[in-house]
Amino acid sequence: MSTNDTQVVIPGGGKVPDSLWAELLCHARIVADEEPKLASLLDEFVLMHTSFEKALAMRLGAKLVYHSERGGHLHDVFLEAFEADPNIGQSARWDLRAVVSRDPACETVLTPFLWFKGFQAITCHRVAHWLWNNKREHFALYLQSLVSEVFAVDIHPAAQLGHGILLDHATGFVVGETAVIEDDVSILHAVTLGGTGKDRGDRHPKVRRGVLIGAGAKILGNVEIGEGARIGAGSVVLEKVPPHTTVAGVPARVVGTAEGAPAFDMNHNLWSPII
Repeated sequence: MSTNDTQVVIPGGGKVPDSLWAELLCHARIVADEEPKLASLLDEFVLMHTSFEKALAMRLGAKLVYHSERGGHLHDVFLEAFEADPNIGQSARWDLRAVVSRDPACETVLTPFLWFKGFQAITCHRVAHWLWNNKREHFALYLQSLVSEVFAVDIHPAAQLGHGILLDHATGFVVGETAVIEDDVSILHAVTLGGTGKDRGDRHPKVRRGVLIGAGAKILGNVEIGEGARIGAGSVVLEKVPPHTTVAGVPARVVGTAEGAPAFDMNHNLWSPII
């Protein structure tokens, strides 16, 4: 199959040209020519495969295998999930595009695909979430544990994540069981979406579309972070945050508006005045 022939199954049926996979193949060939010592790695994780999902399953399985007693079963489970739920692969494509468009250190989709643990951890969570929803809780928790050991990212398999998520740097990211992260959210490292005690039930944050969360922020309890809000680095959020506002501090308080699209602009300036 040539690059121009690659297609992807879309939810609801049918196929469309897979432009991201074609782009990934192109960049992999360029890097393999420029850096021959990486050619075998690029062949193993990209060039030998016939689809984005097959390459992604191989890459994720390889990242986790050294912390697992058996490697082959991970690759098989990733493929099983991708085939059963095309939304997982589609969300991974959105996530890659989000990284390239919002991270100035990233110029091609190949870079986060191969090297960025934020993208890889989020994709592993999508598979763990699929396992959880299909009553395979123990395998889901096993995968969560591996991801925590390898990537220093700990997301409960029941947590709900949208697409277009940028998890930048990723180290120390923790998400509780009943948390929700909607589409097009950008999150820096050392962020916690946690509870405030040992109560059961719905107890974790709900992060709405387009939110930007700065490094080290802690959002605790069943609180809503409104659409397009901005959370300052190091803040501790214990109360609801209105849409399109900026909060900061310990505990966090409204310090300004959040104009434009914070998650896309990646603007961490806290001092936009309240109008």
